[in-house]
Amino acid sequence: MPYSAQAMFDLVADVEKYPEFLPWVSAVRVRSNNDSEMIADLIVGFRSLRERFTSRVVKTRPHSLRVDYIDGPLKHLRNEWRFEPAGPGGVDGCVVDFTVDFAFRGRIFEAIAGQMFDTALRRMIGAFEKRADALYGSPVGISNSSAHSAA
Repeated sequence: MPYSAQAMFDLVADVEKYPEFLPWVSAVRVRSNNDSEMIADLIVGFRSLRERFTSRVVKTRPHSLRVDYIDGPLKHLRNEWRFEPAGPGGVDGCVVDFTVDFAFRGRIFEAIAGQMFDTALRRMIGAFEKRADALYGSPVGISNSSAHSAA
């Protein structure tokens, strides 16, 4: 991404803003939040399906965010964001690495999610990229197209 690791960390850590730009996130309630950890509920929905997820977000500013599942409809969920400066001193923006591991409790949801996972993930990544562009603009001398292909 053509933005600093700190800027991307701040964007992803601002969970309360997710309903403004992330598809399927309709509400957020932050239960607790400090410099190193957040506990939050997300209401996620698709059509008439609505589910609440409670997660713990462990923050290591500006390098990483780890999301551990506490409660909800899944068997397990864990995702991790890593933000590494690109180029000396991060002058070329940063590399964002996102991993997710999850499983549904029921086989029906597992089958549905398996069919839609790639499309949903691409849509969510695109939403974060668009949010970054809207918040930070396009830095001079860094091409968004090359940054987006690397994300």
